Amino acid sequence: MSQPLIVTNTITINAPAAKVWDALVNPEMTRKYMFGCEALSDWKPGSPLLWKGNFNGVEMVAVKGSIVSIDPGKHLVYTTIDPNNPAVPDLPENYLTVTYDVKDQGDSTLLTVSQGDYSTVTAGDQRYEETVAGGGWTPILDQIKQLLEN
Repeated sequence: MSQPLIVTNTITINAPAAKVWDALVNPEMTRKYMFGCEALSDWKPGSPLLWKGNFNGVEMVAVKGSIVSIDPGKHLVYTTIDPNNPAVPDLPENYLTVTYDVKDQGDSTLLTVSQGDYSTVTAGDQRYEETVAGGGWTPILDQIKQLLEN
């Protein structure tokens, strides 16, 4: 059995946990840091999650998945795949799992995001290396921090 390939990034944001949570699940907020995409879901286990955006004048689904589990304000797990990537068939075994953990630290919030397991999906090693080379979730976390602290 191969070793799991999971990318994990953490950031401290000088904002209340409720504000950080809102940034994660509010489509108006996600559009500001997630490449113009709105996260659309009813945020219930088993429900679909679609990341929709406008790309070159065309409205499209950039990423899709479903909600695995949720503890509002604290913990969210969802699956994800890029339905526009022909190299990775849209099959359940090719979906990655993303986990958000939001921890209230009084005047600040610790946000941890993990994504994987790349070792179990098509082209997993390559997708993992590309994600690591791009900084994992750090660029997005930095944008969330900037958005919430300004």
